[in-house]
Amino acid sequence: MVNQPRIVVVLAILFYQFHSTLQQLGPLNSTERTALLQLRSSLGLRSKEWSLKADPCSTWVGVQCQNGSVTGLNITGFRRTRIGSRNPQFSVDALARLPLLSSFNASGFLLPGSIPGWFGQQLLSLQVLDLRSCSVIGPIPPSLGNLTSLDILYLSGNSLTGVIPSSLGQLSRLSVLDLSRNSLTGAIPPAIGTLSNLQVLSLSNNSLSSSIPAQLGDLSSLVDLDLSSNSLSGSIPVELRGLRSLRRIVIGNNLLAGSLPGTLFIPLTQLQVIVLNHNKFTGNLPEKFWSMPELLFLDASANNFTGTLPNNISNANATAAVLNLSQNSFYGSLTSVLSRFSSIDLFGNYFQGPVLDYARGNASLDRNCLQNLSSQRSSTECASFYKEKGLEFDHFGLPKPPEKSRRNLFILAGVVCGIGFIGLLVVLLVLLVVCTRKSGETNKRGTVVGPVPVGQSPPPPGSSFRFSSLGESFTYQQILEATNSFNGTNLIRKGHSGELFHGMLGDGTPVVIRRVVSDNKEACMLELDFFSKVSHIRCVPLLGHCLENENEKFLVYKYMPNGDLSSSLYMESNSGDDSLQSLDWITRLKIATGAAEGLSYLHHECNPPLVHRDVQASSILLDNQFEVRLGSLSEVCAQEGDTHQSMITRLLRMPSTSEQGTSGSPTSTCAYDVYCFGKVLLELVTGKLGISASSETKTKEWLDGILPYISIYNKELVTSIVDPSLIIDEDLLEEVWAMAVIAKSCLNPKPLRRPLMRFVLKALENPSKVVREDHTSSSSRLRTTSTRSWNDGSLSGSWHRSSVEAVISHAGKGDGRSSFNRMETSVSRGSGQNGGGDYSASARRHSTEIFPVPFDEFDVERDGISRREINYS
Repeated sequence: MVNQPRIVVVLAILFYQFHSTLQQLGPLNSTERTALLQLRSSLGLRSKEWSLKADPCSTWVGVQCQNGSVTGLNITGFRRTRIGSRNPQFSVDALARLPLLSSFNASGFLLPGSIPGWFGQQLLSLQVLDLRSCSVIGPIPPSLGNLTSLDILYLSGNSLTGVIPSSLGQLSRLSVLDLSRNSLTGAIPPAIGTLSNLQVLSLSNNSLSSSIPAQLGDLSSLVDLDLSSNSLSGSIPVELRGLRSLRRIVIGNNLLAGSLPGTLFIPLTQLQVIVLNHNKFTGNLPEKFWSMPELLFLDASANNFTGTLPNNISNANATAAVLNLSQNSFYGSLTSVLSRFSSIDLFGNYFQGPVLDYARGNASLDRNCLQNLSSQRSSTECASFYKEKGLEFDHFGLPKPPEKSRRNLFILAGVVCGIGFIGLLVVLLVLLVVCTRKSGETNKRGTVVGPVPVGQSPPPPGSSFRFSSLGESFTYQQILEATNSFNGTNLIRKGHSGELFHGMLGDGTPVVIRRVVSDNKEACMLELDFFSKVSHIRCVPLLGHCLENENEKFLVYKYMPNGDLSSSLYMESNSGDDSLQSLDWITRLKIATGAAEGLSYLHHECNPPLVHRDVQASSILLDNQFEVRLGSLSEVCAQEGDTHQSMITRLLRMPSTSEQGTSGSPTSTCAYDVYCFGKVLLELVTGKLGISASSETKTKEWLDGILPYISIYNKELVTSIVDPSLIIDEDLLEEVWAMAVIAKSCLNPKPLRRPLMRFVLKALENPSKVVREDHTSSSSRLRTTSTRSWNDGSLSGSWHRSSVEAVISHAGKGDGRSSFNRMETSVSRGSGQNGGGDYSASARRHSTEIFPVPFDEFDVERDGISRREINYS
C-alpha cells in the first residue's frame, strides 16, 4: 500500500511522454502527406525508403515530424527507381506545401536542373539547405536572400554559373556558406562581409575574379576561409587582420601579387593552416609566421618570395608542423627554424652551406646550392644569383676559382667561338652559291613565275601564285563597305588564324571575310598558295582577296547559309519557341560522307598528300543544301616524312604511338586527320557537341565513356549512346551502328593501324555493308585469340587491320565508279584455348574492300575477358 502512490506517479509520467511522442509523430495532416507522396513520385524514390503503405513520420527514412507537420527531409544516399532514373530532374515543387520545413538535405542525390526561385519565397522556415554534388545548374536565385532563418547553406560540387548574388548578405544567421567547386564568375560581393555569424566561407574552385574585398575583414566569427583556385588578383587587404577567430586561410592558385603586409598576421594568433601557393607574391615572409604558437601547416610554394630564414624562433612547441617554401628565391643557410617542422620542402631555392643533420631525413632540398648533395643548381647559376644580391657564394664548400684562370678560360672560349663563327659563315656562303645555281638551272628548265598584279603585295619567296584561280582582287575600301567598317555585329568569331566577319558585297552577294594581321601573314600566303594549286568542290570557295595593306590581309569566301556543323547540329526551330531542331540522320550521313570525300581528295589525289590538321565540327561548313565545304584551310600542309620510308614502315608494320612529325608538330600526318574525323563521326552519332574540339585529356574522358558501347557484334549496345533526339527505324539504326564502328576504327590509338581516308569514304557510302552479317560471317573463324597474346599484353587494347573483315561490297556496280582491287587477307595465330596448333585463315573476295575494326572485342565478347584501358594519343 505504501508504494501505490509511487506507481501512480510513474504511470502518469510514462503516459505523458507517450502522449507527447504521439503528438510529435502524427497523425500527419492530409495536405502534407499528399505533398510527400507527390515528392516521392516526382523524384522517383523507391518503396524501400518511402513505402506507400507506411506512415511517413514514423517509418519513412529521413523524414522528421513534429506536431503532425514535416520539419526535416534527408534524402542523402537515396536511389531512384528504374523509371525515375531515366529522366531525373530538379522536381521538388511539393516542398512548397511543407510550411514548417526547417531542413532539406539532398547531398549526393541527382537533381539536374536549376534551383527554383520560389525557394526563397515559400520555404521561410528553412534553416539548413544542403545540395552538395547534386548536378545543379544555372544561377543562384537572388531570392535565397529572403531565407532569414537560414543557418547552413551548402551548394558545392555542382555546375552553378553566373555571379554570387549580393542578397546573400541578408542571411544574418548564416554560419556556413559553401559555394565551392562550381563555375561561378564575377567578383566576391562585399555584402558577404555583413554576415557577422559566419564561421565557414568556402568559394574555392570557381572562376571568381577581381580582388579580395576588404569587407571580409568584418567577419569576426570566421574560422575557415577558402578562396583557392580562382582568378583573384591584387594584394591581400590588410583589413583581414580583423579575422581574429581565423584558424585556416587558403588562398592558393590565384593571381594575387604584392608583398604580405607585416601587420596582417599579428592579431591572427589562432591560425593553424596558411596556404599561399601558386600566386605571385613577392618580398619576405612576415616574421610573425615563425612565432605563431598554433601554426601546423604553411605552404608558400611557387611564388616570388625571397629573403632568408630566421636564425631562431620564439616558440618551438609545434613539432608536427609542415613547411613548404619550394620554388621561390630564398637564400642563405639553413637554420634552426627547421627543427620545428616534421616535414619540409625547400626544393628550387638558393640555400647554401652545409645541411643540418635533422634536415637530411625530413626535407626535400633538391635544386638549391647546398654542399654534398646531388641534384643541386649549377655553380654558375648559384654564383650569379648571390652576386645580384651582393652576397658571397661558398661554391659548395670548395675553394673559389682564381680570377686569372677564369679569365684565360673566357679568352679561350672566345677564340673557339670566333673560329666556329667564321667556319659557319663560310659554309653558309657555299650553300648560298649552290642554291643560286640550282635556282638558275630550274628557271632555265622552264619554270614560269607570273607577274604580281598592280596594288598587291608579292607572295613570299619561293611561291608562285596563279592569281587567275584566286578570284577577284578587292580594294581595302570594298572590304570596309562589305563589313560595315568591321562592325562588332558582323563578327562571327575570332579564330587562331584571324577574325571572321559577315559581309555583303556591292552586288548583294553575301560573303565571309577573314582578316589576317601581320603576325599570321605567312599563314594567309600559304592558304593562297593552296587555293592557287588546289581546286575541289568540297573546299570552301575563295571568291577573292585583298593584299594591298602590309599589316592586314583579307580573304573573301563564299557565304555558307547553314554555318558549320557545330552550330547546325542543333538549330533553332521555326515554331516560334526556344526549342532546338536536331539534324535528321539522312542529313548527318550526308555531311559525314561529304567531309570524308574532301579529306580523301587531300590525302590521296594531291601529290604530295596534304594534311588538313584542323578537322573538327567547326571546320566543316554547310551550304544551303547541307553540302559540305571544308574550311580552316590555313593549316593545310604536305604530309611530313619521306614517302619511300613511310611505305617501308607500313610494310614492316612497325608500331607507332606518336603523332609528332619531324618538326615537332602533332598534326602533320594523314593519320591524325583520320583520328580527328573519328571524333566528328562520334559527334554525329551521339549528338554530344565539343568532342572534336576537346583537348587530349577531355578526349580520353569522352572515349572512355563512349567506345565500350560500340561493338561490331552487338547492335543494341550502340542505342545507349545514340543521340536521343534522332528518330530512326531499324534500318537506319543499322547505318548509325555502322558509322559508330567506322568512328571507332578511325580512333585507333596507333596511327599506322587507322584506316586510310579513301576506305573511310567507301565505308560511309556503303554503311550497311560494314556490319551486315553476310559479309562478316566468314570472319567468325578469326574470333579466337591465343591466351598467350592476351596475357603478354601485345595485342590488348589495340586494333589489328586483319583481325576481322567487315566487308564493303563492290560499290561500283551500276554507279559508274571504279571497282576495288582484289585483296587477300591472311591471319596467323598461335595456339588457342583448346590447345590447337598454329593455323592460317585467308579470305579472298572479288572487288571488295577490307575495313578494319577493333581487335580487342573478339575475346571480350566471346570469352568474357575484361577490356583493358586504351591510352588515346
